[in-house]
Amino acid sequence: MEEAIQKADVLIEALRWIREFRGKVTVIKLGGSVMEEQKAMTHLLLDVVFMETVGMRPVIVHGGGAAISRAMAEAGLKPHFVQGRRYTDADTLGIVEHVLAGEINEHIAQSINELGGRAQSLNFRTTNVLRGERITLPGENDQPIDLGFVGTVTRVDRATIENLCAAGIVPIIPSMCITTDRQKLNVNADTAATAVAQALQAEKLVYLSDVNGVRRRKDDPESLIHSLNAREAKELMKSGVIESGMIPKVQACLETLDRGVRKIHIIDGRLRHSLLLEVYTTRGVGTQIVRD
Repeated sequence: MEEAIQKADVLIEALRWIREFRGKVTVIKLGGSVMEEQKAMTHLLLDVVFMETVGMRPVIVHGGGAAISRAMAEAGLKPHFVQGRRYTDADTLGIVEHVLAGEINEHIAQSINELGGRAQSLNFRTTNVLRGERITLPGENDQPIDLGFVGTVTRVDRATIENLCAAGIVPIIPSMCITTDRQKLNVNADTAATAVAQALQAEKLVYLSDVNGVRRRKDDPESLIHSLNAREAKELMKSGVIESGMIPKVQACLETLDRGVRKIHIIDGRLRHSLLLEVYTTRGVGTQIVRD
């Protein structure tokens, strides 16, 4: 009986948040090692089905770096990274499109459908919703560094995404875009998710990470900081508490807050039902970053 009462208490705690976020868009960025663990992916996609069922409007933007690297190895190609971004020549681009915008994108949609939800792949074979342009990186002596067929998102087809959400269908968006002259480009998944969240003026943007969020001590999961505002986040970067790979992620969070998204969450996607625990409980399981 006590266990049953505790379950009821959890539902009552969730009720407040279910009401508050009903009809609101949450963009979920899928990527990293969580996509390599089938059990973790199943739990995450179940969370997405739950969110849509209780009235939220989840939108998934995904990468797939490990699967792309495996496919390249099978094709005899060696991955090459420049400042953390995959150099994408014509052969690599073909693999990225096949694996990322094809196999992975359609598998996520199919999995949600099999779990009792409804999802739609938004790729080059169905409906592409991301427009963009090629980018370079700054190099020495102001010389641009070429990345090949790598781009950034300049426009999001907001209407298509919102129409699917309104119909109770979860949009599944691969991190690729197309230029005005129909050139397909590889896009960093964090960048793509940020662009989608900004375009939709999302209530939340959730980054699924390999760590449980921002920590006061990098190697201590127990030092998790549950909530930060923009000013506090900047101070922690300045003092060195936020360091290395977490810096660009937090900087992207702050830029996204400045463009209208209300809350950013960084959570460990490998934790069972981490999405539900972060969104529908008072304390959460990761770090939320909000405006000042």
